[in-house]
Amino acid sequence: MLTLLSTFLSFLMGGLPKLLDAFQDRADKKHEIQLAQMQTERELQLLQAGYVAQQHIEEIKLDEIKTQTQSAEKVSLIDAQKAEMNAIYAHDIAIGQGASPWMVNYRTGVRPTITYGFFGLLMLVEIGLFLYGWNRGVEFNILANMLWDDETQALFAAIISFHFGGRAFGK
Repeated sequence: MLTLLSTFLSFLMGGLPKLLDAFQDRADKKHEIQLAQMQTERELQLLQAGYVAQQHIEEIKLDEIKTQTQSAEKVSLIDAQKAEMNAIYAHDIAIGQGASPWMVNYRTGVRPTITYGFFGLLMLVEIGLFLYGWNRGVEFNILANMLWDDETQALFAAIISFHFGGRAFGK
């Protein structure tokens, strides 16, 4: 159970920004619905006054506004993503100026290095403990249950989720 919980939480941490974006999108859509309701009320008032031609013009204007709003939202989202990526790239370039090529290349491998390091450490400890127990005559089933317990499974799942969870949400 602990393994599933830690895996789930580690995986979701990479997706927290997308979750916050979803809440913002929901608020934006709620505002658009309110605007549409106000427009509908206005159209009903115009109908009651007998302005049918005006209603048709208002429908055309409303459709135009909706199209412009949707286009503007998409363009602003793309522009925001471009600006964010450009700022990240500019920051990375600024940090890397004057640094050795080895250090610049190493910076790009921080996440994999951390993942491989923790995985290697976990395997080193597990193999060492297995060999120690095996040489002392402990049965394989007992060794396997002692070495691959709930805590070890949770640790392994957290390491894997850290690496692949960040990559999945980054796409």
